[in-house]
Amino acid sequence: MSAIHCVNHLGLFLFLFSNSVVVSAADPVNLNSLPSDLKVPAVTHEPPQAGKRVWQTNPGFEQTEIAHALYLPPDWKPGEKYPVIMEYPGNGGFSNSLGDRSQGRVQDCKLGYGLSGGTGMIWVSLPFVDPKSGKHALNWWGDPDATAAYCKQTVARICKEFGGDPNAVFLTGFSRGAIACNYIGLRDDEIAALWKAMLPHSHYDGVRKWNYPDSDAASARKRLARLGSRPQFISQEQSIRATEAYLKDSNSQGQFTFLSLPYPNHSDEWVLKEIPARTRARQWLAEQLKH
Repeated sequence: MSAIHCVNHLGLFLFLFSNSVVVSAADPVNLNSLPSDLKVPAVTHEPPQAGKRVWQTNPGFEQTEIAHALYLPPDWKPGEKYPVIMEYPGNGGFSNSLGDRSQGRVQDCKLGYGLSGGTGMIWVSLPFVDPKSGKHALNWWGDPDATAAYCKQTVARICKEFGGDPNAVFLTGFSRGAIACNYIGLRDDEIAALWKAMLPHSHYDGVRKWNYPDSDAASARKRLARLGSRPQFISQEQSIRATEAYLKDSNSQGQFTFLSLPYPNHSDEWVLKEIPARTRARQWLAEQLKH
């Protein structure tokens, strides 16, 4: 893989490769020191409506606590088509000295809202399903097959009932959710066929081994093969070299854009800040919607 050229773009360095793009940045800062220009709406118990983020329970889950959060943009109107961004949250329970915390809850998702700016796209925050407890799994996958089945059911429902465009469905996620883009989103041929593109932030399926059996690189590459030539925008705090090297060795035909964010925080808060990294991610998303 040889470099074609590099340019300074919005304060980031952009390196183009044969089927990949790498964006990196210098001068790391603590993300928490930057002001936010967006605030994620709270999830309420109301009927779905434009400009609201509400809890929604799928058929078959009425006797459980398993639900997803549905956000219809302010410009949403019945009968019209909208792109959809589905999102998985990170693991719960971590807290560090930089002020980064995660509870692993559906309502903690931020990427879809920040990437869309809260307009023009339907945003759905998905649960990891634990059918035994009837609750969301706050760490790792619950039952990964049940989680994938819930995702497929939800995408179909959003497209049928709320005008989601089945040809413009994106998958994103932070940390555990980033791994889930491939681990859940490419789990079988049926779910893999749903996605136009993906935006995993911070971690990537197969780059390192975790404490579940099929987290190894060989298993992850079988999942990755289902991506085909579709694009992914892969971001990571500070260094993304391990993911770049993994994908270079994978022989994947995917079209990869790599973004190294200029702060040390393991966090998805960056999409709520007016920074060059968010601008670049939004531009990439807009580019995919043109195709």
